[in-house]
Amino acid sequence: MRIPIQVLVYPVRYKDDKWEFLLLKRIESRGGFWQGVTGHTERGERLIDGAKRELLEETSFVSSFIFKTDFSYTIPLDEKNAKDYPPGTKEIPEYVFITRIDHTDIPTLDPLEHNDWKWCSFDEALDLLLWETNKEALIYCNNYLTEQK
Repeated sequence: MRIPIQVLVYPVRYKDDKWEFLLLKRIESRGGFWQGVTGHTERGERLIDGAKRELLEETSFVSSFIFKTDFSYTIPLDEKNAKDYPPGTKEIPEYVFITRIDHTDIPTLDPLEHNDWKWCSFDEALDLLLWETNKEALIYCNNYLTEQK
């Protein structure tokens, strides 16, 4: 049974005087949409450890720096997935992380989850994202990164 807590990690790099965001494309049978690194935490796992694990599992990247932002939201639980969660679960909180990637390695994708990846400018990433909550999280992350510069 899944823990009803998720993480969304936006891998970022600073290139040519601007921030870029790594997006992954889900395989068609999983929706075929673009997103950051996402996944569930495991029983007893701290949020930051879940974010690091998902980053490693979905890209093979180990972060040089990762942190939890102050941005989070809840996702309504889809009825077809309710059986995977504890009884009574109606929504799942998703916590947003930023991780800096300081190398130029190509991500190694799990072909059962993703079939493409792309480093994107903020505007391009915003256009590619499907879910409104993912877009709001990206805007938050971009604003945070811009303020830190």
